Amino acid sequence: MKDPARRIEVMGIVNLDGDSFFASGRTPGVKAALRRVETLLHEGADRIDVGAASSRPGAVNPGPEEEWKRLEPLLRALRGLPVPLSVDTWWASVAERAYDLYGPLTVNDITAGAGDRAMLPLAGRLGLPYIAMHMRGTPSTMQALTDYPEGVVAAVSAFFSAFAARARRHGLRDWTLDPGFGFAKTTGQNDELLRGLSRLLRHGRPILVGLSRKSMVYKRFGISPEEALPATQVVQLRALQEGADILRVHDVAEARRTVALYRALSC
Repeated sequence: MKDPARRIEVMGIVNLDGDSFFASGRTPGVKAALRRVETLLHEGADRIDVGAASSRPGAVNPGPEEEWKRLEPLLRALRGLPVPLSVDTWWASVAERAYDLYGPLTVNDITAGAGDRAMLPLAGRLGLPYIAMHMRGTPSTMQALTDYPEGVVAAVSAFFSAFAARARRHGLRDWTLDPGFGFAKTTGQNDELLRGLSRLLRHGRPILVGLSRKSMVYKRFGISPEEALPATQVVQLRALQEGADILRVHDVAEARRTVALYRALSC
């Protein structure tokens, strides 16, 4: 049956780093980033996610000081944004500075607190909404860490059971689950995870998926990320069918159409 009360959100990506895997998504510099935000809002974004460090496979994090140097002027310019803002960082110092400057925001941490042990205590103390993603290692090492003898869905589920206990210890109550498509997972494992996404509903948390133009979509067809929008919409539709609540995307207008079609076709 249809669930008209189910809330599905589209999160638009703003990438301040020039090293993104998707060239058209790079917006280094405040002016370009502000134009990008304006476009995402016009297309109907429910949230904006701002990051200042690439997390593509092989990427090396620039460190908290460089991240903040890139983020600070944009956050200053975005104060008063009409939709919720998240900052994509694993550094507690960056999250705290962002909160002090901007006010209430969400922390989007691809390491789920493993990158900086101060992050979860900080988020709990400040009462920040938090997005915890499954990953092994770092973006520079993760593609060598793809062994899941128990199966990738079972491994990801166990990871979030352990994370839930850590979150409780640190007083972190408002958190979202991101299974980490493309992070320490092969193409086949990404497929397996997408097919089994509904098994993660047992954790009782909103599920965010980042599938936009990723290699699991474009490499199998021998195309570029720039050519991968139609295939992206297919996997996003499957994610919605499996229970995803938030789509993190480069293409907001198209994602909104995917959500509309999902609602029209669900029965």
